[in-house]
Amino acid sequence: MKLAYEREIAMKKITKAIIPAAGLGTRVLPASKAVPKEMLNIVDKPAIQYLVEEAAAAGITDILIITNRGKEVIENHFDYAFELEENLKANPAKKPLYDAVHNIADLANIYFIRQKETKGLGHAILKAESFVGDEPFAVLYGDDVIISEEPVVGQLIKSYEKYGKSCVGVNECTREQIKKYCTLDVTPLEGNVMDVHKIIEKPEEHEIMSLYAILGRNVLEPEIFDLIRNTPPKPKSGEVYLTDALSYLAEHGRLTAVDFVGKRYDMGDKLGIMQANCEVALKHPEIGESFKEYLKELAKTL
Repeated sequence: MKLAYEREIAMKKITKAIIPAAGLGTRVLPASKAVPKEMLNIVDKPAIQYLVEEAAAAGITDILIITNRGKEVIENHFDYAFELEENLKANPAKKPLYDAVHNIADLANIYFIRQKETKGLGHAILKAESFVGDEPFAVLYGDDVIISEEPVVGQLIKSYEKYGKSCVGVNECTREQIKKYCTLDVTPLEGNVMDVHKIIEKPEEHEIMSLYAILGRNVLEPEIFDLIRNTPPKPKSGEVYLTDALSYLAEHGRLTAVDFVGKRYDMGDKLGIMQANCEVALKHPEIGESFKEYLKELAKTL
């Protein structure tokens, strides 16, 4: 495959990120009928705020959130709320709450674009081409909240800066989980970084190459856009898979994987949502101890 983008570029600092958030959320219906799944809460913050905070903590300054019809509430969340903020500001006792609400709009420069047709993750990423330009960029999947001491996307950026290759975040999964995600053929490179040689999406049992799967974070060079354009849609769904473009990079020696350190929660899954709320609540400075005591008492009844 001949790419328009087949030239060496000087290493550029990664300051841009994409958050695809156009999915319909069918796995968590009816909760996502009127509220986007990205806005479902983990204790006292919507899931997507965790992603934006992670990106900002990793040095990202500009974020494009890809949405679709009915998700205007996401844009509202990252805007100032004048009446609410003035109400909070008038009460000195509520200053910490005012700061928490007001600072949401200042986490990063946040932009929005619609994916007018739900044609897969690859199609969504392609919508960001004019935003990205010729710079490397990060991708944080809207379903995947990852809690970690060091931002996971920052862990991937370090790998990109060292090896100069596109990079995917991976963890080991069970064999049953792998069949729902993808499997990677990898060899160790250094520490928790690996070279990726092949990717198979939703493998059959005999196709499983390792228990490593791509889980929610990528750092990509802009050549990915030409690869996506040259990726045919799947015959049944009409969707364009980002995995197919990543597989091309892997087979041509241009992809690494980082076995990231962090706890991932699937916010497109009912159990994942409950796990996230439970575990984050236990560490919450305001309710953590009380919630722990509640769980101890609840456990006695099970």
